[in-house]
Amino acid sequence: MTTILPSLVWLIASAVWAQAPATAEIGLTVRSLSGQTIHLAASDLAKLPRVHLNAVAHDGKAHEYEGVRLSDVLAKAGAPSGDLLRGKEMADFVVAEAADSYRVVFSLAELDPDFGNRQIIVADKMDGQPLPPQDGPLRLVVSGDKRQARWVRMLTTLTIARAP
Repeated sequence: MTTILPSLVWLIASAVWAQAPATAEIGLTVRSLSGQTIHLAASDLAKLPRVHLNAVAHDGKAHEYEGVRLSDVLAKAGAPSGDLLRGKEMADFVVAEAADSYRVVFSLAELDPDFGNRQIIVADKMDGQPLPPQDGPLRLVVSGDKRQARWVRMLTTLTIARAP
């Protein structure tokens, strides 16, 4: 019996480890206005300029977030910006979606640095550390909003669309 017990423990532990979920890879799916879908892996996001943003989070405390500008991510999907954002493009919008199906909407113009006067970033760090699992691995941080209802935690997908 004493020789069977270590084998049994090893067998059970192996089964548990084999079924343990793998760590979620950082990535973001972006659907363009033309219907093209691109996936930006952590390595793709790392190639974009990094920014820091100090903002007061849902917990009422100031934190330093680090990530990339949402406008830079949208540019990778061909979203119009600057002088190209006029006329019918003024009806374009972005739906940001979380892993738990939470969604928020932004007009494309408010995300463009030539129009809006706020920073909106896709953050992967808070106070120099990776985002906690309940917030990450990616999160939208919207400076200037009085409420954090558009701070999409567990961000997975951005969809660019046009209002009819």
